[in-house]
Amino acid sequence: MNGVIFDFDGVLADSEPISWQAWRDVLTPHGVTIADADILACTGTTSRDTYRHFQDRGRLPPYEEVLAEVDVRRRSRYPTDLEAFPDAVEAVRTLASAGVPLGVASSSSRQNLDRKLEVLDLGRYFEATVAGDEVANGKPAPDLYLRAVAALGIEAATSVAVEDTVIGADAAAAAGLRTVIINRTGLVVDHHPTVSETDPALILLWLGR
Repeated sequence: MNGVIFDFDGVLADSEPISWQAWRDVLTPHGVTIADADILACTGTTSRDTYRHFQDRGRLPPYEEVLAEVDVRRRSRYPTDLEAFPDAVEAVRTLASAGVPLGVASSSSRQNLDRKLEVLDLGRYFEATVAGDEVANGKPAPDLYLRAVAALGIEAATSVAVEDTVIGADAAAAAGLRTVIINRTGLVVDHHPTVSETDPALILLWLGR
C-alpha cells in the first residue's frame, strides 16, 4: 500500500511568517538580528536547531526559556493569522476522498502541530502525524519520515513526500520516499523535482492510481 506524507509549515499552511516574527520578537532584545540568510538556513529545522543557530550571537537565556516565549507568541496568532494554502487543502481533500493514506511529518513540536491542525480543521484527514520533538534527529535525518511511514503502514518506495525545503526533501528521500518540493518562494533546487503548487492529479499519477 502506498500513501502521501506532507510536511506542514510552508506546505499545508503559511505558518513560517508567524513563527519568524515570534523569533524576532524574542531574540531582538538580546541583540540578535535575524537576516534572510538565517531564515533560509533554519527553515524546516527544529526549534532547538534554530536556537543553536543563534545562540552565539547574543546573551541568550537557556533554550527552554526562549522556546517558551516564542511559543506563546506564535500560538497566540494561530487563531487569527494562520492560513492554509488553498491548493494544499484541495489536494488533501482529493487524496483523502480517493482513499489514499495521508500523514504529516513536521519539525514542529507536538503541541504546536496539533494546535495548527486544529485551527485549520485539517487533522481529520491524516491517519498519522509525527512531530519534531518525537524523534531523536530532526530533518535532514530521515527519522520523521521513517516514523510516519511505519505509523501509516505504507511502502516507502511507492509513496510520495511533499516538502518545501531541500533539507526536508533530503530527509524524505533518505527514508526511501519519492519526493517533490512545492516551490512557493523561488527556492533554488538542483536534486529534487519541484512544482509551483500541490497537484493531486500529479500525485495520484505518481502513486499509480
